[in-house]
Amino acid sequence: MSLSTVSSLPAFDPSPLSSRPTHVASLAAELAERHRRRALYDFDDHPLLERQRQRESNARTYPRRLPLALSRAQGVYVEDVLGRVFIDCLAGAGTLALGHNHPAVIEVLESTLRSGLPLHALDFTTPVKDRFMQDVLGVLPVSVARHARIQFCGPTGADAVEAALKLVKTATGRGTVLAFQGAYHGMTHGALTLMGNLGPKVALGSSLQGVQFLPYPYEYRCPFGLGGNAGIAASLAYIDNLLSDPESGVPKPAAIILEAIQGEGGMIPAPPAWLKGLRGLATRHDIPLILDEVQSGFGRTGRMFAFEHAGIEPDVLVLSKALGGGLPMSVVVYHERFDTWRPGAHAGTFRGNQLAMAAGSATISVLRAERLDAAAAELGARLQLQLAALGKELACIGEVRGRGLMIGVELVDAAAMPDALGARPAHSDLAARVQRECLRRGLIVELGGRHGSVVRFLPPLIITAAQIDEVARLFGQALAASCQ
Repeated sequence: MSLSTVSSLPAFDPSPLSSRPTHVASLAAELAERHRRRALYDFDDHPLLERQRQRESNARTYPRRLPLALSRAQGVYVEDVLGRVFIDCLAGAGTLALGHNHPAVIEVLESTLRSGLPLHALDFTTPVKDRFMQDVLGVLPVSVARHARIQFCGPTGADAVEAALKLVKTATGRGTVLAFQGAYHGMTHGALTLMGNLGPKVALGSSLQGVQFLPYPYEYRCPFGLGGNAGIAASLAYIDNLLSDPESGVPKPAAIILEAIQGEGGMIPAPPAWLKGLRGLATRHDIPLILDEVQSGFGRTGRMFAFEHAGIEPDVLVLSKALGGGLPMSVVVYHERFDTWRPGAHAGTFRGNQLAMAAGSATISVLRAERLDAAAAELGARLQLQLAALGKELACIGEVRGRGLMIGVELVDAAAMPDALGARPAHSDLAARVQRECLRRGLIVELGGRHGSVVRFLPPLIITAAQIDEVARLFGQALAASCQ
């Protein structure tokens, strides 16, 4: 069934927010005005947070640094149960490309619920699934989509990573995987094996074997002590030697897996020249290249996918977060030549999440109609420019980096001696203070990177220029208050 012949799909309207129902626009305006009139927030205990501490797993994370009990949200704003309003630059760790409760997403969810569609469909096809599959393929480069196959996975990106590993190991008959220092690919046991951060692994005693870690091209802290083009050349030469040397000690791998921009690792973009070189090495050595675009995909970096900045094509692409329009969904898109695994080789009860597929199609439609990838490029450059201006005034900013609306500010100890490349030691305590001061001013940001010293900005792609300016202003105030 082609897309043009499907007449029973729930309809949605990708028109801008200003033409949406009055109550949506009025709620956004109300929250914006209340945010403008706010005072500095204090954070005393609340019964909801106390019960969460008493009953929820010790593995909970965000409420420890961001003690919020949320009640309403619209666009870039969230409100807590005490009526305090915040600009959300976490946005579900990048999941909410269209912000909170976007009308197009709400509309299609309501239409789907009223349609009688089975909401739980395993991997049976439906008109909604058929449309979603075509929408996902439709935003990929034509050369990638032409030979693509899709595996629908469980709710999280980590499950898609697990599926990708099984796919390439089945197709190649090999076991070792090359991953990168600073990587984050999820928290399941297998995905943890690929993580650069040792913290979550230590308590497990040992992790699965068969992963060889490589240095990531981290310009500010070049692992080869070179920086610039020399660092890129050294990195590629190192990887080429590892793959070519019969005594490297590393078996020929089943795949190389990486993020084109490391998110949790500190918003570190890989240089396009390095990505092109790595793609060439993977091809020459006949090794599948897996790109994890769970956080960076769907317009976040100023292109629909981060790998497009380098003009390369992955063999395997891992997608989640914004893919489901805010609902749980993950897929693996891969070249048909790797489709050698047997039926049932990877499964998951909730891989047929119809609401997530409907919301995903609505999100993709808005992304394309409103050119939110181009908006992310423009607004991200605007934010980086203002953050870089702060860096010229405050030595505690080591580097401002990123692409599009995936930006990091690395905070450093301004009193310490810089290394040979000019980088000072990370300052995790300062980053924690800045995060708290941002929250007091009504701005939600997250931390990441080495030692948790990188303030991360992942606002919804529908953020406006005026809101970007407010984010930069509030961050500057928080930084000034924290550096006193």
